Amino acid sequence: MRNVSSYKVGVMHIINSDFIFKGRYFMDDIKEGASQFFHGGCPHDCPDTCSMVYEVADGKLKGVKGNSEHPMTRGGLCVKLKDYEKRHYHPDRLLYPMKRVGPKGEKQFERISWDEALDTIVDRWQDIIKEDGPQAIMPNSYLGNQGLVHGLNGGDAFFARLGATVTERTFCGEGSATAWLLTLGPTAGVDPESFIHAKYIIVWACNSVSTNLHHWHIIKEAQKKGAKVVVIDPYASRTAKEADWHIAPKPGTDGALAMAMMHVIIGEGLVDQDYVDNYTVGFSELADKAKERTPEWAAEITGVSAEDIRTFAREYAASQPSAIRIGVALEKSWGGSQAIRAVASLPALTGAWRHVGGGILQFPVWEHPYKFDVICRPDLIPEGTQVVNNLQLGRVLTGEQELKVPIKSMMCWNTNPVTQSTETDKIIQGLSREDLFLVSADHFISDTAAYADILLPASMGAEMEDMILSWGHLYLTYNTKCVESPGEAIPNNEIFRRLAKRLGFEEDNFKWSDEECLEHYVDWDAPACDGIDLAYMKKHGYARLNVGTKDNRAPHKEGNFPTPSGKCEFRLVGAKNFVAGPFRQMYDGFQPGQDIPELPDYVPSKETASANPALFKKYPLNILAPKSHGFINSCYANIENKLKGQGEQSVLISQADAMDRGIQEGEMVRVFNDRGGFDAVAKITPDVGAGIVVATLGYWRQLNNGTVNSVSSSAFGDMGNAQTSHDCLVEVRTM
Repeated sequence: MRNVSSYKVGVMHIINSDFIFKGRYFMDDIKEGASQFFHGGCPHDCPDTCSMVYEVADGKLKGVKGNSEHPMTRGGLCVKLKDYEKRHYHPDRLLYPMKRVGPKGEKQFERISWDEALDTIVDRWQDIIKEDGPQAIMPNSYLGNQGLVHGLNGGDAFFARLGATVTERTFCGEGSATAWLLTLGPTAGVDPESFIHAKYIIVWACNSVSTNLHHWHIIKEAQKKGAKVVVIDPYASRTAKEADWHIAPKPGTDGALAMAMMHVIIGEGLVDQDYVDNYTVGFSELADKAKERTPEWAAEITGVSAEDIRTFAREYAASQPSAIRIGVALEKSWGGSQAIRAVASLPALTGAWRHVGGGILQFPVWEHPYKFDVICRPDLIPEGTQVVNNLQLGRVLTGEQELKVPIKSMMCWNTNPVTQSTETDKIIQGLSREDLFLVSADHFISDTAAYADILLPASMGAEMEDMILSWGHLYLTYNTKCVESPGEAIPNNEIFRRLAKRLGFEEDNFKWSDEECLEHYVDWDAPACDGIDLAYMKKHGYARLNVGTKDNRAPHKEGNFPTPSGKCEFRLVGAKNFVAGPFRQMYDGFQPGQDIPELPDYVPSKETASANPALFKKYPLNILAPKSHGFINSCYANIENKLKGQGEQSVLISQADAMDRGIQEGEMVRVFNDRGGFDAVAKITPDVGAGIVVATLGYWRQLNNGTVNSVSSSAFGDMGNAQTSHDCLVEVRTM
């Protein structure tokens, strides 16, 4: 890694790099109005976790660029972040604490002081605790910010100490995590940068162009060097259109495709038998299972021809190194996690792990040395504390799902469940309860914040110090506080510090500064951090973990999987379903606990013609809800230029399905099922096959008549309490 020189000015750092300065600025040159530059990290829910450069002049954020020194970011940012500074100073930004003065959801608020806001919260909570106990209060957060200090887990220690209900957060990736950990253990897998060495690349259920752009650049470089790129996706996404081969199985049938690949690889002797014999568990049982899963069997299920399945399996096995990038969409049907177990087993069958650039990539975060026990403080959670899953928030708040202690108050930060959770009509019904005391810390009055009793203005990225978690690469990323928050906004962690002080909490966590949090939240003594400390991060902005390089990392060349056996576990004996700790405040109580099947296999979806013919008769279209190209979840979906770039809420529909319903291009239609519905503009396209419609996530309900999660189900998938939003039938009609 090429170091970036740093010059200290006050408590800030000015980065001297060719990309920024071009030799123009040095410490003596800084005058009033001159720009200063600071290390930043993109805080959003994205695997790329870009290293950024903040430009500041006269105390204001003037611009944001990608760090040209960073091997993944390479100086570029996605369309969402290219004018990040404008979001900081958007005219609709929430600047002051507010209290509700009108009906819930009507956005009628008036300004109050921080003292009044915090006193109101503490008084209401103490009354609730006195009457119903602390479990009547629940936190609700997700990855609207990925910082270690201010992000997903930033309030966990506070709510653990309060004794509140534990919230399980399984919006995205948690079923994948369970399947991955059971099969391969907490390994980062193949280095995303090592894909440059792969000869055969499979992007499975990931629209990288829209959601993992900086990894896609590496894949494109490998493609130019001769690698074949195969994209597996039920519709022609932006990424699929750039592939050498787009394979489009029917939604929820990926497990059948993977099992049929195994049938061919094993049956035709394409297995790396030495690798399998030495570094895997359960091959003979898996081989017996795979005998039943013929390409002809899979063709009937997936819609992919038996000939194509055979060709695909043969090419994958024969072209080493081969690398697979799986996306979280793979989990979003009832049998999605079993499908992931099958896909995650393929590299061991073929010996792909032997090679640099061979294997499979899920979340590299498993090798990041974060100390979640210190961040979350599960030791403070009282034994027997109940758990609520955020996907089932609507069922909980309406009383459909009964709890030992009903929820009387909720605090939301870094999340907007009215658009991003499932069964959103029920969530709105629950949030409308007059007896529910809702606190929301946010940047804008979002769809969820509109129902709050108390609104708290939260700081944005350039306004707070943090390190940003990455689930897509092997770099630590530092974010400098380089400007003050406008108005009276404060960082999330400061909100919890102030609440903790009012409640008399004396634990060290609630007294640490943000910098002290970072000293405690990362295991700086871990081998992966050799030569790296917080001072290094402040100076350089990022650091690659010491886990091998893109040119030599082959972590499982000789097995060494971090599983109980030390091997890739095709077969599991006695395994139970669970949600990984960071997604449930590191709390061990009330895990799902169902038996996990011994072997990976295809598990059919629940909302299909064969599984539920009566439902299919009413709602014959399978809807997919991928992430939007122009938004990050619901972030930016209220920003004018981002809305213009993304376009109005639409639904992709095939020519055949449009003709059957008399739908014309550009016509406003209603997409609906028994759970709810939303209005969208019809886009008739060959990008989707008959029986499939596509509408993207993130649109705000206050700007639209419903959104795509109005129709999604809160039912869990087969592992990790994952969502099943792609296991969903709808109908589309003209309006």
